Amino acid sequence: YIGALGARVICDNIPGLVNKQRQLCQRYPDIMQSVGEGAKEWIRECQHQFRHHRWNCSTLDRDHTVFGRVMLRSSREAAFVYAISSAGVVYAITRACSQGDLKVCSCDPLKRGRSKDERGEFDWGGCSDNINYGIRFAKAFVDAKEKKVKDARALMNLHNNRCGRMAVKRFLKLECKCHGVSGSCTLRTCWLAMSDFRKTGDYLRKKYNGAIQVTMNQDGTGFTVANKNFRKPTKTDLVYFENSPDYCVMDKSAGSLGTAGRVCNKVSRGTDGCEVMCCGRGYDTTRVTRITKCECKFHWCCAVRCKECEDTVDVHTCKAPKRAEWLDQT
Repeated sequence: YIGALGARVICDNIPGLVNKQRQLCQRYPDIMQSVGEGAKEWIRECQHQFRHHRWNCSTLDRDHTVFGRVMLRSSREAAFVYAISSAGVVYAITRACSQGDLKVCSCDPLKRGRSKDERGEFDWGGCSDNINYGIRFAKAFVDAKEKKVKDARALMNLHNNRCGRMAVKRFLKLECKCHGVSGSCTLRTCWLAMSDFRKTGDYLRKKYNGAIQVTMNQDGTGFTVANKNFRKPTKTDLVYFENSPDYCVMDKSAGSLGTAGRVCNKVSRGTDGCEVMCCGRGYDTTRVTRITKCECKFHWCCAVRCKECEDTVDVHTCKAPKRAEWLDQT
């Protein structure tokens, strides 16, 4: 626990916070720790989802609060980052509430008494995840920066932030424990629990694939589709304004680190293949010796013994662009 004075000093020294975020930080320093955990969680998930792509979620110039204006271009990658980061904050705060790590919240207080599902009646028990608290705090904290500015990009960010928050709620599941003679389910005690964060990541990745390009409407309150042949975005669709760069070469203004030095798969014809990943520049091959555990045997009672095997493999990495080509982009 950080004392009130310590919280003030720490919150005043986090760059990029707007006043409301600073106030929330000072008032709830323990929740800020969960916000930090959420940041680690969503960055890991983002990098997992895009590990085989030219953009691999490593271009995150968000400030230390992880809620700065990431990527200047209003692309579908920016849309995904705002959604997954908001989801990560909801997930981490909700989990901390259920684990008893926070003074201000605990299990969902509304899940009391009896209820029913398709299998019949049950009693609420255990600890239901208090997702509504997680969503409320994430909305207040993450959205505060966007509400300071009334422009198209702020509107886009607010929309995608909401998509991320609601994606976590979408995967709440009912978990139950049976009571009765020899485990028969005559009586059930149930609680609502969040699913693994990977489900949220997979869902938002699909939303990224189907993201809708929009323009701001004339009165500045919402969006219209950029291409009249596409359907209007719903509250669950990610939206973006600008086309993505190709991410082949470094271009900081577009949020691209380039693919020079990235490992590629020589035999793949997909996005992780050397032809696509290296943007036709070719690749270098290095022979690497790896030591792995092999021939593992289980010994009674409780030991596994393995040998160490040496394995020589070829690692292919993308060549850098020729210097003149690179200079044009920076």
